[in-house]
Amino acid sequence: MVDREALYRQLPIALQNLVCSVEGHRIQRTRFGRRFRQFLTQAEHRNTWTSEEIQEYRNRCLSAYVQHSAAHVPFYRRWFAAHNVDPRDLHTLSDLRTLPVLDKWIVQERVSDFVSIGPPKRQVSVRTSGTTGAGLRFPTTRDALRRQWAVWWRYRRWHGLVPGTWCAYFGGRTVVPPGQSGPPFWRYNVPGRQVLFSAYHMSSRYLDWYIEELRATRPPWLHGYPSLLALLARHMVDNNTDLGYQVQWVTTGAENLLFHQSHIIERALQVRPRQHYGMAEAIANVSECQYGSLHVDEDFAAVEFIPSKGKEFRIVGCSFSNPAVGLLRYDPGDVATVSDKACLCGRSGRVVTAIDGRQEDYISLANGARVSCVNQIFKPLVNVREAQIYQRHPGEFTVRIAPGEHYQDSDEDRLRYEIRTRLGDDFQVEIEYVEAVERSSTGKIRLVVSEVASQI
Repeated sequence: MVDREALYRQLPIALQNLVCSVEGHRIQRTRFGRRFRQFLTQAEHRNTWTSEEIQEYRNRCLSAYVQHSAAHVPFYRRWFAAHNVDPRDLHTLSDLRTLPVLDKWIVQERVSDFVSIGPPKRQVSVRTSGTTGAGLRFPTTRDALRRQWAVWWRYRRWHGLVPGTWCAYFGGRTVVPPGQSGPPFWRYNVPGRQVLFSAYHMSSRYLDWYIEELRATRPPWLHGYPSLLALLARHMVDNNTDLGYQVQWVTTGAENLLFHQSHIIERALQVRPRQHYGMAEAIANVSECQYGSLHVDEDFAAVEFIPSKGKEFRIVGCSFSNPAVGLLRYDPGDVATVSDKACLCGRSGRVVTAIDGRQEDYISLANGARVSCVNQIFKPLVNVREAQIYQRHPGEFTVRIAPGEHYQDSDEDRLRYEIRTRLGDDFQVEIEYVEAVERSSTGKIRLVVSEVASQI
C-alpha cells in the first residue's frame, strides 16, 4: 500500500502545491458539482418561510427518513419489527421519543448495521473524529454533501460571502511536513481559492512569516479553527502589528468559538468572527446570523434538546439528507444552552446561546509551537472508542485510549504514525489503555487535558 503522506512530504514544494490544487479540484467537484446551486437556491428560499411552514417541512422530511431507515437500514428493520412500532406513525420531534438514543460508539462498533441495504449510487466516504477522539467512517451521497454545503453557504451568504472568494485557511490538514523549519509554511489550492496555512508551525518564531504571506496575498476571508486564528491574533496584538489591509470576513468551525478567542480575533483583525456548528454526520446544524444569534437550521435536520444538567441540553439529531446511512436520534456528545428569545433578524426556528462541543485546549510542542487540532490524529482510528491527550510538560504527552472490540496492535502503530506525521519526531509519547476516558463534571470528554501553563 502506497503511503501517500510520506510520498507527499518528499515532493518539492512546487509539486506539493500542485497536489493541493489537484485535490482541491476533486473536492470542488464533489461538494459543488451538479445540483449544488439548485440546493442553495432552495435553502435560501426557505429563509422566507414562516415557523409553521418550516415545521411542516421538517415533519415531512423526518417522516420520509424514518420510513426509509425502517425499510433499508438493518438496525432499524430489526428494531421496528422487535418493538412492533409502525414507522409511519413517527412524524414529529415528540414522536421520536419512541426510538433509542444512539451513542457514537454504538454506531462505530456496528457501523454496517446502520448502512442502507442497496444504497444509492454515487457515494463517497466521509470520516469524523469530534470531541471524544473516536474515529468514525461511513458512506454518504454526493447530493447529501451538496445539500449540507448549501446550508453552510446559505449561512456564509448571510454575511456577504460568495463562493469563489479567496480564503486563508487555518485547519488541521498536514499540508506542510512537520519537520520543515523554514518558510513557506503554506500551500496553495488554486481551484478552491485557498491559501492553506500549516497548523503545526504556529510558534512565535514563525508567525511573522504567516503575516508576511497574508500581506502579500491579501485574502479577504480568513477561515479555520478558532484556536488557530486566536494564536495568530494574539501574536499580532502582542507585537503591535497588522496585516496591512482590512480583512472582510472571519469564520470559524470544527471547535467552539470561545469568548476570549472572539475578543482577541476582533481586536487584531477589526472584524467580528462568525461561527457555525455542524458535523459530517449531518444530524444537526446551527448558524450564526448578523445579530450574533445561533440559529438551529430546522430545515436541515430534526434536532432535539434533551435535558442534561442545569440549563444545559444534550444535542440529539436525525439527518434528512443522507439515505446511505440511518442515524435516528444520534448523540454526538455535545451540549447546548437554549434560548427562549426570538432573534431580531426574524428568522424562524430555535436559538441557542452556547454550544459546548469539540472544545479543545492546546498541546505544546518542544519548539514552542502550540497545536489545537489534534482531533485530526484520531480520524483514521475507527477502532478507538474514546481518546484523550494528557500533557504535563511541553514536548511530551500521554494518549489515553479506550479501545474498541476490534482494536489491534496495528491500530497503535497507526496512532503513532499519525502523531509523527502531524507533530514530527521530536516528541515523547506514552499510550495508556483505559476502560473509559474520564469525563468532566458535565459528562463531556475533553480531548486535551493540559497542565502546561502557556495557554491562551
